[in-house]
Amino acid sequence: MKEFLTKVGSPVGLHARPASLFARTAKESGCKVSVAKIAEDGTETPFVDGVSLLKIMALGIKCGESIKVQVEGENEDTAAASLQAIVESTEH
Repeated sequence: MKEFLTKVGSPVGLHARPASLFARTAKESGCKVSVAKIAEDGTETPFVDGVSLLKIMALGIKCGESIKVQVEGENEDTAAASLQAIVESTEH
C-alpha cells in the first residue's frame, strides 16, 4: 500500500471539477483509493472511498488543507503520483 500526505492546491479546494478528476483517475487506476481530511489539530476524518465523487466532496476539503491518501493495488505507485499531482495542482 502506498500512502501520502499532501495539501490541496486548487483555489476551490477538492470540490466539483478537481474532485471529479480525482475520483475518475482513482477509478481508472484499478486501485483501491481512500481519502481522509486532516484537521489543523492533526485529527483525521474517517477514510472515504476515493472513487466516490460525492464522498470526496462531503469531506469539505478547502484550498490549503491537508489530506491523507491511501492507494492499494497493482499500479499503486503510478496511481499515487497521478492523484497527488491532481490534488496539488492550482490549475482547477
